[in-house]
Amino acid sequence: MDTESSSLYKRLRRLAFGKARSPEEPGAFHKMSLIAFLAWIGLGADGISSSCYGPQEAFIALHGHYYLGIFLAGMTALTVFIISASYMQIIDQFPAGGGGYIVASKLLSPKLGMISGCALVVDYVLTITVSIASGADAIFSFLPVKWQSLKVITTVVATIILIIMNLRGVRESVMPLVPIFLIFIATHVIAILYSIFTHLPNFPIIMDQTTEGLRTSTSQIGISGVLFILLYAYSVGGGTYTGIEAVSNALPILREPREKTGKRTMVYMAVSLAVMAGGLILGFLFYKIEPQEGKTLNAVLFQQISHTWLGGSAFVLITLLSEALILFVAAQTGFLGGPRVLANMAVDEWMPSSFAVLSDRLVTENGILLMGISSIVLLLISKGSVSFLVVLYSINVFITFTLAQLGMVRHCWRERKHSKNCLRKMIANGSGFLLSATVLIIVSIMKFHDGGWLTFVVTTSLIVVALLIKRHYGRTRKLLQRLDTMRTAAIEEIEQSPQPKPIDTSNWKEHSKDNTAVILVSGFNGMGLHATFAAMRTFQNHFKNFVFIQAGVIDASKFKGVEDLENLRQTVNQDLSQYVTLMQLYGYYSESVYTLGTDVVDEIEKLTLETTERFPKSIVFAGQLVFPNETIVTRILHNYTSFSIQRRLYYQGIPVLVLPVRVTVN
Repeated sequence: MDTESSSLYKRLRRLAFGKARSPEEPGAFHKMSLIAFLAWIGLGADGISSSCYGPQEAFIALHGHYYLGIFLAGMTALTVFIISASYMQIIDQFPAGGGGYIVASKLLSPKLGMISGCALVVDYVLTITVSIASGADAIFSFLPVKWQSLKVITTVVATIILIIMNLRGVRESVMPLVPIFLIFIATHVIAILYSIFTHLPNFPIIMDQTTEGLRTSTSQIGISGVLFILLYAYSVGGGTYTGIEAVSNALPILREPREKTGKRTMVYMAVSLAVMAGGLILGFLFYKIEPQEGKTLNAVLFQQISHTWLGGSAFVLITLLSEALILFVAAQTGFLGGPRVLANMAVDEWMPSSFAVLSDRLVTENGILLMGISSIVLLLISKGSVSFLVVLYSINVFITFTLAQLGMVRHCWRERKHSKNCLRKMIANGSGFLLSATVLIIVSIMKFHDGGWLTFVVTTSLIVVALLIKRHYGRTRKLLQRLDTMRTAAIEEIEQSPQPKPIDTSNWKEHSKDNTAVILVSGFNGMGLHATFAAMRTFQNHFKNFVFIQAGVIDASKFKGVEDLENLRQTVNQDLSQYVTLMQLYGYYSESVYTLGTDVVDEIEKLTLETTERFPKSIVFAGQLVFPNETIVTRILHNYTSFSIQRRLYYQGIPVLVLPVRVTVN
């Protein structure tokens, strides 16, 4: 890419995604983080939006036994509060961020954590897909039938818009959604409160009808039959609880103090979701709502409620339009949570390391793109069919719920002698585990033959991919152990030799005319030492100076707070000082320069240009893993940063030698 085209690309990128952000600028975390209110909107929209279809599906599944609605509403609200309370304990235990992946990995085993993570990734893709497809259905229900052919392309365009919004940054992706969210909450709360308060005088009659219905059904199909209908309806509405996990998973993007903000967000989410889902089911019951072709139960309920109001039709239109738009908002949860899970898994080598890399807008760009593209593919394959997509939905999230709660129960049991509140935590997480496991089993059985098997196939395939990636990274690391002996020997030499007198690098001009080797390193490791010794061996007695350059990579695992950045800075500084000390022991003039950033190539290019200006007689050296048969797999799993830097510096007229580190993978 030449300079002109590169400049044009950067201008277009800045126009679409905004100016680059520096992770070290004052208040960077504060500016990007979400307060509890915005987190409730950005993370809670998934759960809140499920009231557009979850309560309806559950109520219809009662198959005429609508008197059970009062029990169904209570079970739904109670489940929301129990799962939310159990995730409060997870926030306590993992204040830096503890989604299902981290909890299962730390408290059960890395492999169970990986299974939880894969299930979550698939669930977040489905969250985006189902939300956008449902929103499109709601919007096109107001439009002429002949426009239906445009629905799929509309969902694709909507997904692309959300991708761009998220690539611009977390806060920027949430702010435009605030009015939509508030209108949705306001209209639905008005409808729910109206339906409840207008039926309070008839509550004794409703209870008598419920009792009579129970007595009649029990005599006809038995207690077990009634329980089966109730549990079946409860499980069919399982999609109502998706999204609760998002808060604990996304703690790193919340405003400090994160633990307090996370708990407040969880309270907002739990109360609003319980009121919304439970209240709508009660509304269906009180107004004796029956399914009508071409209309959702919510639409029928709102029409029943407002038919006597002045401007009631306008209220229905605004309410249903807010439902359509909130479903698009709900997709935001997938874009916030999915890339975070991928980044955590990438740090642990279950996914390609590129998923942990931050863009210049300080978001996990690769994860956002993967989630968005996967959703687009699924929308095209399914042709935006909500009935097909819903079958795939809500299974995986309960895999994560179950494993996370099991991990917390196990942890509380181990710590029971050292924790004062251990019993309370065990009750909260134990209840969450029993509920989650029960719903998982029922939903899996009920939905398996209707297409739920496809969810298991996709998730299992992703698990197999994760295992293969882990094995590849493990084998590569094992084959590179020979470089570790080089590092061990270097450390021993530094420790056992008399420490050299520190060189005053302020007098670098005295050495600026000497031949200089500029070594690009990524820590004090075998790769960097290999490049250093190869330069010395190849150009015997040629170099008088050695300058080491490193860019400390700020990825998703390190961009969590000022303390993390300071720890990274100290680590980089310490690694470089070992290189400098080693070369001083050999009698060379040596110094180091470093920076912290998200784009290694950009940062290294800047530092190298500055260094070669000070030391004109320089040759740049970099190590690069080289595989005997380069494939798309090796390109995806390993970065080729050295070659990218080489191309950039070649254009500047700077000689760069990429030294191969050969790897043979069986």
